Amino acid sequence: MEFCPKCGAILMMKMKRVGCPKCNYVAKGKVNMEMKEKVDAGVGVAVVLDGKESVNPITDWNCPACGAKKAEFWIRQMRSGDEPESKFYKCVKCGKTCRVDD
Repeated sequence: MEFCPKCGAILMMKMKRVGCPKCNYVAKGKVNMEMKEKVDAGVGVAVVLDGKESVNPITDWNCPACGAKKAEFWIRQMRSGDEPESKFYKCVKCGKTCRVDD
């Protein structure tokens, strides 16, 4: 990739010569321009089946039912927009769900 010596913009191909689209600078002589793009074909998509796995993050939380230290959590707006949202925690051990309102 070549840059304009006057304004610093990327030089582009104009008809038969290479030039600057901003200041109309035209390069004298040959300019080696090569554009490459690397594409990773190995990027996969995660699929979550209903009831099999959860997509909620896990955080530290003490379960009142079994005493476990980890739980999934999510936030929902249960009331009007000017009220704070409700937090829900689901224990990863026993599955008990608790609602916490601030």
